[in-house]
Amino acid sequence: MSDLIIRPAALADDATLADLDRRTWSPLHSVQPPSSPDAPFFTDRNRPEHLLIAEAAGRTAGFIRLVAPTPLACNAHVRAIQGLAVDDWARGRGVARALLGAAYEEARRQGAVRITLRVLGHNAPARRLYESEGFAVEGVLPGEFLLDGEYVDDVLMGRAL
Repeated sequence: MSDLIIRPAALADDATLADLDRRTWSPLHSVQPPSSPDAPFFTDRNRPEHLLIAEAAGRTAGFIRLVAPTPLACNAHVRAIQGLAVDDWARGRGVARALLGAAYEEARRQGAVRITLRVLGHNAPARRLYESEGFAVEGVLPGEFLLDGEYVDDVLMGRAL
């Protein structure tokens, strides 16, 4: 996407991100039920400084959430991706890959040398994307989640920055 811009989120993005999050919700990638229509996107644990937003053609195309995985000083060199969403109209246009690249840059800027994520075992498209980006499976929690009556693995992936 030639006009793609990636920028930090701001409080003013709350309603837009909440709408995008609800519209892109799927049991393929979420272990939580969909949020209610009046629920805010930003919370005490999900703050604007955790998110990067992709915009194209004047519209929000997607977002990625990047956080410190723990508050421990001994873990400060790691960042974790804890959310990636791309709107349906923007899929297949490199938005997820661009958001990942921006997350790597931001993680490095924050002093990280490693990045991790968790993905559901049955989410083959996301796993292929992450593998193509250099992420390797570092652990599997078999049957960690019961989703729609089926046990689903939690796959831990990581890569150096």
